[in-house]
Amino acid sequence: MSDTAKTDIVTYSTEGRVGIITLNRPDARNAINGDVARGVEAAIDQLEADDEVWVGILTANTEGQERPVFCAGADLKAINSGQAGDLNTKRGGFAGFVYRERRKPIIVAVDGLATAGGCEIVLAADLVIATTRSSFGLAEVKRNLIAGAGGLFRLPRAIGQAAAMEAILTGDPIPAERAYHLGLVSRLVAPGEAMNEARKLAAQIATSAPLAVYASRQVVLAAAYQPDDELKKLTNSLFAQVMASSDTKEGLTAFIEKRAPNWTGK
Repeated sequence: MSDTAKTDIVTYSTEGRVGIITLNRPDARNAINGDVARGVEAAIDQLEADDEVWVGILTANTEGQERPVFCAGADLKAINSGQAGDLNTKRGGFAGFVYRERRKPIIVAVDGLATAGGCEIVLAADLVIATTRSSFGLAEVKRNLIAGAGGLFRLPRAIGQAAAMEAILTGDPIPAERAYHLGLVSRLVAPGEAMNEARKLAAQIATSAPLAVYASRQVVLAAAYQPDDELKKLTNSLFAQVMASSDTKEGLTAFIEKRAPNWTGK
């Protein structure tokens, strides 16, 4: 059963172990204004606080759009009216998301263009599912701006410096198929199938032990910027925490008894 809480332009619902956050401004190409940023942050709060939810999906409503847009980035009308500061939250940064500290992995399901801040939202997620009609770009240089929400350092980590430098300095979007081959996109699917595939991936992740998932995610993210010595310390610390949990005994017992484990997240 799905339990849904709605705001005007961001929705949050749960499907079993999965929490689903949806940007819901299709008439504005899902651009980020203050209401969206606060709505996303509130949805992340719900996701993180619910012990029954282990994985998140972030997607966008593109109904009625001739050319689907996952997110066009910052709402320029909000910026022009002096509300640029509202596009950030204290804990999450831009869109209430790009710098948000969290334990739980979030899959982003993209069916359309993710540009500027919209691409930076994608880069802040843990896994990317995209359709073949999607594309990803940091177009700021075309407007004498720079990507200020993590894109300038996250895109090189995701696809390598050479490909990222070209995309950033030209401002031209990267087609989904190229993004898939470069390693930004985890799974590439037909138009309209991003959410179905994201649900499948989330269900796969939710069969794994949640504490081990959270700990492993933390080390993988740290690997992009911390030296090996620090990563070793982090891994050892998290390993000890996971080993001390009751789920470790359950996992080993289930293996010996040849049955599926019953994870509690403790």
